[in-house]
Amino acid sequence: MISFIVPAHNEELWIGKCLGSIRTAMATLAQPYEVIVVDDASTDATPRIAEQMGARTIRVEHRKISAVRNAGARAACGEVFFFVDADTQVNERAVSAALAVLRAGAAGGGCVFDFDGPTPLWGRIILFFAVLAARLIRWVGGCFLFCTREAYRATGGFSESLSAGEDIAFVQALKKIGRFVVLKPKVVSSGRKLNVVGPWQVMGLMLTIAIRGARYESKWVLDILYGRRAQDSKRPPICNDGRGRQNK
Repeated sequence: MISFIVPAHNEELWIGKCLGSIRTAMATLAQPYEVIVVDDASTDATPRIAEQMGARTIRVEHRKISAVRNAGARAACGEVFFFVDADTQVNERAVSAALAVLRAGAAGGGCVFDFDGPTPLWGRIILFFAVLAARLIRWVGGCFLFCTREAYRATGGFSESLSAGEDIAFVQALKKIGRFVVLKPKVVSSGRKLNVVGPWQVMGLMLTIAIRGARYESKWVLDILYGRRAQDSKRPPICNDGRGRQNK
């Protein structure tokens, strides 16, 4: 059994595409799976859309993504965990590659990503070097992480003392107990933050992470990551069931 764990807070514009991508990816794999959407105090249609698409939905009110991911893991039935952000779209190549490295003995891994839609030149340049660095030092963010249940338990899960950087801390913990693999396939994630931050802020954030590691949390970092959210101008469909149909 594979468990896809999707933390979500007010993601009605993105959750349908995320869940649709999981359904499409798993359609070609002969593997039983479940999808758990952990709804963290949403005030929009996120939980309704998730339920319409057949996901198991759990309501929490943590407002801390580390605790939300851990809540999903506690509810999961699978022996393999995929942690997928609600604004991220997976694909069959990434899921298959992840399962292959786990079968080969890895403790876990993750994917780098491409932005969805048009991206400003400065964003493409920063992403290019970020991807190179991620592959070199084997660090990835939390939009697509995977591990075995055994490895998750051995690490103690995501550190709930952190409001940011919990994904990097989790990667570091996985490396201590086994092999961590950054896959060749990429996933697609939302570039909406590029609408509300500039290149100097992004470079400052990356430099802070490079210097401080998982403990890069500060007021200005939290403001960049969680304080300002602009929806992409294309406004993706509210719900796509994986067959091209939209439900609103």
